[in-house]
Amino acid sequence: MALGILMEKEIRQQPQVLAENADRYFSELKQFLAGKSYDMILLAARGSSDHAALYARYMIEIHLGIPVSLAAPSVITQHNSRIRFPKSLAVGISQSGAAPDVSEVIAYCREQGHDTLAITNTPGSRLTQEAACSVVLGAGEEQSIAATKTYSTSLLALGQLVRAMGADIPAPFLPDQEWLEFSLQVASENSGHIVRCSPIFALGRGYSYCTAVETALKLMECALIPAKSYSIADFHHGPKALANPATACILYGEVPDDLRATGATVIEAPKADKGVWAPLWNIQFGQWLSLLASRARGLNPDQAQNLKKVTETL
Repeated sequence: MALGILMEKEIRQQPQVLAENADRYFSELKQFLAGKSYDMILLAARGSSDHAALYARYMIEIHLGIPVSLAAPSVITQHNSRIRFPKSLAVGISQSGAAPDVSEVIAYCREQGHDTLAITNTPGSRLTQEAACSVVLGAGEEQSIAATKTYSTSLLALGQLVRAMGADIPAPFLPDQEWLEFSLQVASENSGHIVRCSPIFALGRGYSYCTAVETALKLMECALIPAKSYSIADFHHGPKALANPATACILYGEVPDDLRATGATVIEAPKADKGVWAPLWNIQFGQWLSLLASRARGLNPDQAQNLKKVTETL
Protein backbone atom coordinates (compact mmCIF):
# COMPACT_ATOMS: atom_id res chain seq x y z
CA MET A 1 0.00 0.00 0.00
CA ALA A 2 1.32 3.45 -0.93
CA LEU A 3 2.43 5.70 1.89
CA GLY A 4 -0.16 8.35 2.68
CA ILE A 5 -2.95 6.59 0.80
CA LEU A 6 -5.59 8.03 3.14
CA MET A 7 -4.23 11.55 2.78
CA GLU A 8 -4.27 11.23 -1.00
CA LYS A 9 -7.83 9.93 -0.97
CA GLU A 10 -8.98 12.83 1.19
CA ILE A 11 -7.17 15.43 -0.93
CA ARG A 12 -8.98 14.05 -3.97
CA GLN A 13 -12.37 14.20 -2.23
CA GLN A 14 -12.22 17.97 -1.81
CA PRO A 15 -13.89 19.19 -5.03
CA GLN A 16 -16.94 17.00 -4.44
CA VAL A 17 -17.19 17.73 -0.73
CA LEU A 18 -16.95 21.48 -1.29
CA ALA A 19 -19.58 21.45 -4.03
CA GLU A 20 -21.99 19.37 -1.94
CA ASN A 21 -21.91 21.68 1.08
CA ALA A 22 -21.41 25.25 -0.20
CA ASP A 23 -25.08 26.23 -0.48
CA ARG A 24 -26.00 24.64 2.84
CA TYR A 25 -23.34 26.58 4.72
CA PHE A 26 -24.68 29.84 3.35
CA SER A 27 -28.35 29.13 4.03
CA GLU A 28 -27.73 27.98 7.61
CA LEU A 29 -25.56 30.98 8.40
CA LYS A 30 -27.95 33.41 6.74
CA GLN A 31 -30.75 32.14 8.95
CA PHE A 32 -28.68 32.38 12.13
CA LEU A 33 -27.41 35.88 11.41
CA ALA A 34 -30.65 37.46 10.21
CA GLY A 35 -31.07 40.92 11.72
CA LYS A 36 -27.89 40.76 13.79
CA SER A 37 -24.91 43.10 13.87
CA TYR A 38 -21.65 43.10 15.80
CA ASP A 39 -18.91 45.44 16.95
CA MET A 40 -16.27 42.71 16.88
CA ILE A 41 -15.74 39.13 15.71
CA LEU A 42 -13.76 36.79 17.96
CA LEU A 43 -12.23 33.71 16.33
CA ALA A 44 -11.04 30.81 18.51
CA ALA A 45 -9.12 27.91 16.97
CA ARG A 46 -5.95 25.82 17.03
CA GLY A 47 -3.74 24.23 14.37
CA SER A 48 -5.13 24.12 10.84
CA SER A 49 -8.39 25.61 12.09
CA ASP A 50 -6.41 28.61 13.32
CA HIS A 51 -5.03 29.04 9.80
CA ALA A 52 -8.57 29.04 8.43
CA ALA A 53 -9.31 31.75 11.00
CA LEU A 54 -6.53 33.88 9.47
CA TYR A 55 -8.41 33.75 6.18
CA ALA A 56 -11.62 34.78 7.92
CA ARG A 57 -9.86 37.72 9.56
CA TYR A 58 -8.83 39.19 6.21
CA MET A 59 -12.27 38.55 4.73
CA ILE A 60 -14.16 40.14 7.62
CA GLU A 61 -11.98 43.20 8.05
CA ILE A 62 -11.67 43.90 4.32
CA HIS A 63 -15.26 43.30 3.28
CA LEU A 64 -17.26 44.10 6.43
CA GLY A 65 -15.03 46.61 8.23
CA ILE A 66 -15.56 44.82 11.55
CA PRO A 67 -12.46 44.36 13.73
CA VAL A 68 -11.43 40.77 14.37
CA SER A 69 -9.58 39.30 17.33
CA LEU A 70 -7.88 35.92 17.19
CA ALA A 71 -8.43 34.51 20.67
CA ALA A 72 -5.54 33.53 22.91
CA PRO A 73 -7.43 30.79 24.83
CA SER A 74 -4.94 30.60 27.69
CA VAL A 75 -5.97 34.11 28.75
CA ILE A 76 -9.22 32.47 29.86
CA THR A 77 -8.22 28.84 30.51
CA GLN A 78 -4.90 29.42 32.28
CA HIS A 79 -5.08 32.98 33.61
CA ASN A 80 -8.82 33.12 34.39
CA SER A 81 -9.14 36.61 32.97
CA ARG A 82 -12.59 38.17 32.66
CA ILE A 83 -12.35 39.93 29.32
CA ARG A 84 -14.88 42.64 28.52
CA PHE A 85 -15.55 42.08 24.84
CA PRO A 86 -17.77 44.56 22.98
CA LYS A 87 -20.90 43.19 21.31
CA SER A 88 -19.39 40.20 19.56
CA LEU A 89 -19.91 37.09 17.52
CA ALA A 90 -17.59 34.40 18.88
CA VAL A 91 -16.73 31.70 16.36
CA GLY A 92 -15.11 28.46 17.48
CA ILE A 93 -13.42 26.45 14.73
CA SER A 94 -12.38 22.87 15.46
CA GLN A 95 -12.54 19.98 13.02
CA SER A 96 -13.00 17.46 15.84
CA GLY A 97 -15.03 19.80 18.02
CA ALA A 98 -13.06 18.33 20.93
CA ALA A 99 -10.55 21.12 21.53
CA PRO A 100 -11.13 22.01 25.21
CA ASP A 101 -9.55 25.46 25.01
CA VAL A 102 -11.63 26.50 22.01
CA SER A 103 -14.78 25.25 23.71
CA GLU A 104 -13.89 27.14 26.89
CA VAL A 105 -13.60 30.41 24.96
CA ILE A 106 -16.98 29.85 23.33
CA ALA A 107 -18.58 28.91 26.65
CA TYR A 108 -17.18 32.06 28.26
CA CYS A 109 -18.50 34.28 25.47
CA ARG A 110 -21.94 32.70 25.61
CA GLU A 111 -22.00 33.24 29.38
CA GLN A 112 -21.21 36.90 28.75
CA GLY A 113 -24.23 37.23 26.46
CA HIS A 114 -22.48 37.17 23.08
CA ASP A 115 -23.67 35.21 20.07
CA THR A 116 -21.66 32.02 19.58
CA LEU A 117 -21.08 29.83 16.54
CA ALA A 118 -19.32 26.49 16.11
CA ILE A 119 -17.74 25.35 12.85
CA THR A 120 -16.82 21.68 13.11
CA ASN A 121 -16.91 18.38 11.28
CA THR A 122 -18.24 16.52 14.32
CA PRO A 123 -21.92 16.78 15.26
CA GLY A 124 -22.62 16.36 18.95
CA SER A 125 -19.09 17.35 19.94
CA ARG A 126 -18.38 19.51 22.96
CA LEU A 127 -17.98 22.61 20.79
CA THR A 128 -21.48 22.18 19.33
CA GLN A 129 -22.85 21.84 22.86
CA GLU A 130 -21.24 25.09 23.98
CA ALA A 131 -22.22 27.20 20.95
CA ALA A 132 -25.68 28.58 20.29
CA CYS A 133 -25.46 27.62 16.62
CA SER A 134 -23.36 25.07 14.76
CA VAL A 135 -22.40 24.57 11.14
CA VAL A 136 -21.35 20.97 10.63
CA LEU A 137 -18.89 20.73 7.75
CA GLY A 138 -20.19 17.42 6.42
CA ALA A 139 -16.81 16.45 5.00
CA GLY A 140 -17.14 12.82 6.01
CA GLU A 141 -14.68 11.04 8.26
CA GLU A 142 -11.11 12.26 7.90
CA GLN A 143 -8.78 9.37 8.74
CA SER A 144 -5.35 10.74 7.90
CA ILE A 145 -3.58 12.72 10.62
CA ALA A 146 -3.22 15.65 8.23
CA ALA A 147 -6.26 17.91 7.87
CA THR A 148 -7.08 18.32 4.18
CA LYS A 149 -10.78 18.29 3.36
CA THR A 150 -11.70 19.59 6.81
CA TYR A 151 -9.35 22.52 6.28
CA SER A 152 -10.77 23.48 2.89
CA THR A 153 -14.36 23.08 4.08
CA SER A 154 -13.55 25.30 7.07
CA LEU A 155 -12.30 27.95 4.64
CA LEU A 156 -15.50 27.65 2.62
CA ALA A 157 -17.75 27.85 5.68
CA LEU A 158 -15.94 30.96 6.90
CA GLY A 159 -16.17 32.58 3.48
CA GLN A 160 -19.89 31.86 3.44
CA LEU A 161 -20.13 33.35 6.93
CA VAL A 162 -18.78 36.63 5.57
CA ARG A 163 -21.26 36.53 2.68
CA ALA A 164 -24.11 35.79 5.09
CA MET A 165 -23.12 38.83 7.15
CA GLY A 166 -23.67 41.02 4.11
CA ALA A 167 -20.29 41.25 2.35
CA ASP A 168 -20.48 42.14 -1.32
CA ILE A 169 -18.46 39.22 -2.62
CA PRO A 170 -19.39 36.65 -5.27
CA ALA A 171 -20.67 33.18 -4.60
CA PRO A 172 -17.84 30.69 -4.17
CA PHE A 173 -15.63 29.63 -7.05
CA LEU A 174 -14.81 26.03 -6.20
CA PRO A 175 -11.81 23.97 -7.34
CA ASP A 176 -12.47 21.12 -9.73
CA GLN A 177 -10.74 17.86 -10.65
CA GLU A 178 -8.77 19.51 -13.43
CA TRP A 179 -7.23 21.96 -10.97
CA LEU A 180 -6.53 19.12 -8.56
CA GLU A 181 -4.50 17.29 -11.21
CA PHE A 182 -2.72 20.45 -12.32
CA SER A 183 -1.69 21.19 -8.73
CA LEU A 184 -0.39 17.64 -8.42
CA GLN A 185 1.67 18.06 -11.59
CA VAL A 186 3.30 21.28 -10.38
CA ALA A 187 3.92 19.77 -6.94
CA SER A 188 5.58 16.74 -8.57
CA GLU A 189 7.92 19.04 -10.46
CA ASN A 190 8.99 20.79 -7.26
CA SER A 191 8.93 18.15 -4.52
CA GLY A 192 12.61 17.33 -5.08
CA HIS A 193 13.59 20.87 -4.10
CA ILE A 194 11.57 20.52 -0.90
CA VAL A 195 13.40 17.36 0.10
CA ARG A 196 16.88 18.69 -0.73
CA CYS A 197 16.62 22.19 0.77
CA SER A 198 16.48 23.27 4.41
CA PRO A 199 14.89 25.22 5.86
CA ILE A 200 11.80 25.86 3.75
CA PHE A 201 10.04 29.21 3.86
CA ALA A 202 6.36 29.45 2.88
CA LEU A 203 5.41 33.00 1.97
CA GLY A 204 2.14 34.75 1.25
CA ARG A 205 0.24 37.91 2.02
CA GLY A 206 -3.37 38.95 2.48
CA TYR A 207 -5.74 36.17 1.46
CA SER A 208 -2.79 33.91 0.63
CA TYR A 209 -1.14 34.22 4.03
CA CYS A 210 -3.29 31.44 5.51
CA THR A 211 -2.15 29.15 2.68
CA ALA A 212 1.51 29.81 3.44
CA VAL A 213 0.99 29.08 7.14
CA GLU A 214 -0.94 25.88 6.45
CA THR A 215 1.65 24.70 3.90
CA ALA A 216 4.46 25.09 6.42
CA LEU A 217 2.50 23.08 8.98
CA LYS A 218 1.82 20.31 6.46
CA LEU A 219 5.51 20.04 5.54
CA MET A 220 6.46 19.74 9.20
CA GLU A 221 3.82 17.25 10.29
CA CYS A 222 3.77 15.08 7.14
CA ALA A 223 7.35 15.15 5.83
CA LEU A 224 9.26 16.18 9.00
CA ILE A 225 10.81 19.03 7.04
CA PRO A 226 11.75 22.23 8.93
CA ALA A 227 9.48 24.90 7.51
CA LYS A 228 8.47 28.39 8.60
CA SER A 229 5.80 30.66 7.23
CA TYR A 230 5.90 34.43 6.98
CA SER A 231 3.94 37.16 5.36
CA ILE A 232 5.99 38.34 2.42
CA ALA A 233 6.27 41.73 4.13
CA ASP A 234 7.54 40.29 7.41
CA PHE A 235 10.04 38.08 5.60
CA HIS A 236 11.91 41.22 4.57
CA HIS A 237 12.18 42.33 8.20
CA GLY A 238 14.86 39.83 9.20
CA PRO A 239 14.13 36.24 8.13
CA LYS A 240 15.36 36.94 4.59
CA ALA A 241 18.88 36.94 6.05
CA LEU A 242 18.59 33.13 6.20
CA ALA A 243 17.81 32.76 2.49
CA ASN A 244 20.72 31.17 0.61
CA PRO A 245 21.31 28.45 -2.02
CA ALA A 246 20.58 25.71 0.53
CA THR A 247 17.07 27.03 1.27
CA ALA A 248 13.82 27.13 -0.68
CA CYS A 249 10.95 29.61 -0.67
CA ILE A 250 7.40 28.61 -1.62
CA LEU A 251 5.58 31.67 -2.95
CA TYR A 252 1.84 32.16 -2.91
CA GLY A 253 1.65 35.38 -4.86
CA GLU A 254 4.15 37.56 -6.65
CA VAL A 255 7.85 36.85 -6.21
CA PRO A 256 9.71 39.82 -4.64
CA ASP A 257 12.21 41.30 -7.06
CA ASP A 258 15.24 40.64 -4.88
CA LEU A 259 14.39 37.14 -3.67
CA ARG A 260 16.12 35.22 -6.46
CA ALA A 261 19.29 37.22 -5.83
CA THR A 262 19.65 35.41 -2.48
CA GLY A 263 20.32 32.16 -4.33
CA ALA A 264 17.37 30.43 -2.65
CA THR A 265 15.29 28.06 -4.76
CA VAL A 266 12.03 29.83 -5.54
CA ILE A 267 8.95 27.62 -5.93
CA GLU A 268 5.97 29.46 -7.37
CA ALA A 269 2.62 27.91 -6.46
CA PRO A 270 0.20 27.71 -9.38
CA LYS A 271 -1.91 30.83 -9.47
CA ALA A 272 -5.68 30.56 -9.22
CA ASP A 273 -7.25 33.85 -10.30
CA LYS A 274 -10.30 33.42 -8.09
CA GLY A 275 -10.16 36.55 -5.94
CA VAL A 276 -11.26 36.03 -2.35
CA TRP A 277 -11.80 32.30 -2.99
CA ALA A 278 -8.22 31.60 -4.13
CA PRO A 279 -7.19 29.93 -0.83
CA LEU A 280 -9.66 27.11 -1.56
CA TRP A 281 -7.66 26.38 -4.70
CA ASN A 282 -4.10 27.16 -3.68
CA ILE A 283 -3.91 24.96 -0.60
CA GLN A 284 -4.20 21.85 -2.76
CA PHE A 285 -0.69 22.56 -4.06
CA GLY A 286 0.63 22.72 -0.50
CA GLN A 287 -1.13 19.49 0.40
CA TRP A 288 0.25 17.64 -2.63
CA LEU A 289 3.73 19.03 -2.00
CA SER A 290 3.67 17.74 1.58
CA LEU A 291 2.37 14.31 0.58
CA LEU A 292 4.96 13.87 -2.17
CA ALA A 293 7.80 15.05 0.08
CA SER A 294 6.76 12.62 2.79
CA ARG A 295 6.74 9.74 0.30
CA ALA A 296 10.17 10.75 -1.01
CA ARG A 297 11.48 10.50 2.54
CA GLY A 298 9.82 7.15 3.18
CA LEU A 299 7.33 8.57 5.68
CA ASN A 300 3.65 7.83 6.13
CA PRO A 301 1.68 11.04 6.80
CA ASP A 302 -1.37 8.98 7.75
CA GLN A 303 0.53 8.02 10.90
CA ALA A 304 2.52 11.18 11.55
CA GLN A 305 5.35 10.99 14.08
CA ASN A 306 4.41 12.05 17.63
CA LEU A 307 0.94 13.21 16.57
CA LYS A 308 -2.67 12.13 17.07
CA LYS A 309 -5.69 13.01 14.97
CA VAL A 310 -7.37 14.83 17.84
CA THR A 311 -5.18 17.15 19.92
CA GLU A 312 -6.57 18.43 23.21
CA THR A 313 -4.91 21.40 24.92
CA LEU A 314 -5.98 23.88 27.55
